[in-house]
Amino acid sequence: MGETRQVYLDYSATTPAKPEVVNEMLPYFTEKFGNASSLYETGATAKDAVENARIQVASLINAEPNEIIFTSGGTESDNWALISTARRLENKKGRHIITSAIEHHAVLHSCQYLEKEGFEVTYVGVDREGIVDPKEVEAAIRPDTVLISIMYVNNEVGSVQPIQEIGKIAKKHGVLFHTDAVQAAGNIHIDVKNSDIDMMSLSSHKIYGPKGIGALYVRKGVNLPAYMHGGAQERKKRAGTENVPAIVGFGKAAEIAKENMEAHVEHISSLRDHFVKRVLAEIPHTYYNGSRELRHPGNANITFEYVEGESILLYLDFVGISSSSGSACSSRSLQPSHVLTAMGVPVELIHGSIRFTFGDPTTMEDINYTVDQLKIVIEKLRNISSISSEKGW
Repeated sequence: MGETRQVYLDYSATTPAKPEVVNEMLPYFTEKFGNASSLYETGATAKDAVENARIQVASLINAEPNEIIFTSGGTESDNWALISTARRLENKKGRHIITSAIEHHAVLHSCQYLEKEGFEVTYVGVDREGIVDPKEVEAAIRPDTVLISIMYVNNEVGSVQPIQEIGKIAKKHGVLFHTDAVQAAGNIHIDVKNSDIDMMSLSSHKIYGPKGIGALYVRKGVNLPAYMHGGAQERKKRAGTENVPAIVGFGKAAEIAKENMEAHVEHISSLRDHFVKRVLAEIPHTYYNGSRELRHPGNANITFEYVEGESILLYLDFVGISSSSGSACSSRSLQPSHVLTAMGVPVELIHGSIRFTFGDPTTMEDINYTVDQLKIVIEKLRNISSISSEKGW
């Protein structure tokens, strides 16, 4: 018996750091180890590296370098944007926030935290494709609305939200607009100069950079209070010694993502389309969740009727295939996906839903191997499933 093929299909959870990224980082652990806040030459070298990375990250979304603030990742950026904005404006304008029912938990839990402090949050719904209606967002705006936060691309079903339209609505009503673009950056062309986005969350490890580093884009003129205190780093907005190696890696990953975006998108979308075509044609009682058009190029969220998703994942892992039932941040939860629930998918179908996401290292051989294994496991599980027996399948 030959070795089991190893196939990683969870690139929306995390990506491997590219070799060029790691090579760029390595000197800053050793000979270029200086503290970027120090005034002597070693510190100045580190500071120059941080500022170069700031330029690289800004370029990915067509921002100005001084609009990029480095954070520990997307979760911190989301928390910072929501909580600091809410607290700054509560006594000036009000205590109302608008978000969507399908946000990442970094946003949803921040909103729940604020609700405990007395803020009101409106959670707008989505259609069956997982897309927010801008008219519903506009209808939810009140005189005391201080912030709208709608994600750019959903992390579970890959639906791309009408960010341009929502941004225009927010600007028209004088409301700040934040978007979690963790899944969008590097996969969709983003130009903050041609949008009305006030704040945007980014994460390095979703674009083949290191973990533990991200950024918050803050449009020039937006007054965002400091979230961490104790030093003058990041223009006195985020205290703490800069994680220079990680920042350098993030910058390099952003540079590569911008240069290779067209080829990257073409590669993963072709794999995704082939995968979906085979699964829907060769495995009965399967459904493709989300929009076919307005979608992350490397996302395929599939429901396999009459089986439990957890059983599918365990079998796939046994044959070397890594995928997920949704967000990695909540993968250990037995609760049905809040995203699919908001889309109106019945609970029994939600539990049979798997997210497959594809990346640069994925090959067509990986895709075909995965579909072949899926055909075997789904048939086996359905044969022993009490659900399929009751349905007469």
